[in-house]
Amino acid sequence: MTHIVRLLTALSLALALFATTGTAMAEGYGKQKVVYHINYNGGEGNKAYKGAMRNIQNHINAVGAENMEIKVVMHGNGLGLLSAAKGDPTMQTTVSSLKGQNVAFHVCNNTLVGRKIDYSEDLYDVWEDDIVPSGVAELSKLQQMGFTYIKP
Repeated sequence: MTHIVRLLTALSLALALFATTGTAMAEGYGKQKVVYHINYNGGEGNKAYKGAMRNIQNHINAVGAENMEIKVVMHGNGLGLLSAAKGDPTMQTTVSSLKGQNVAFHVCNNTLVGRKIDYSEDLYDVWEDDIVPSGVAELSKLQQMGFTYIKP
């Protein structure tokens, strides 16, 4: 009977160590606040946009969604990401998946007005709460709040 108890104790310790090792790796990065800046064309096949979204997902995978606060600020040509997603089911799935992991997509109102873009008709899954007055001002504000700036 004592062999069984020892075996179960050893297994329990091994499982606990295994479970905390994965968590410890993600926690090794600590909590992160990050702003991704997108203001460029997606290129052929929207390769640049897809690459940026892959970078964001890889970042989440490494650190853990529970340890991340991510904002994506789009202005100028960067609104092409959500415009392209409007007609691309794969991009829609990616955007929705990122949103499901608490990634916020912020859209520049200056760009909407200047380019006469109707966010409810021309862009994928954009709501009034997603719109910020100015993309560049939002980037500056977020950096002042301690967000790390990344331009994929």
